[in-house]
Amino acid sequence: MSMNDPISDMLTRIRNGLKARKETITCPSSKILRNILDLLVREGYIKSFSVRPVRTGINELLIELKYFDGGPAIKIIKRISTPGRRSYAASDKLPTIYNGLGIALISTSKGLMTDLEARSNNLGGEILCTIY
Repeated sequence: MSMNDPISDMLTRIRNGLKARKETITCPSSKILRNILDLLVREGYIKSFSVRPVRTGINELLIELKYFDGGPAIKIIKRISTPGRRSYAASDKLPTIYNGLGIALISTSKGLMTDLEARSNNLGGEILCTIY
């Protein structure tokens, strides 16, 4: 089955897994999803992730969710730019999420980075999602 928006699918699986208090979840693997998960691990929103082979040429991501003081580490995770409506911003117009407590993931010409990193590198790009 083809999927139109794998980023939105992964974010929804994370959101649903956190609501159901799951320890781990799985989703199909792709390069952009691995890059997003790398940022989430680095920023401390998830514990870790690993790539598991399903069959020849097909992999899936095993994502280990993170909880803090009995609650999920991610309160809000929201997709901004969708395939039907792309959302771009210049470096001086990048959003600040909850006065810097949250992050926005930005796809720039230099790769995927948080809004703080993009601002410091003076780069704009596509706003993929916001996380708090």
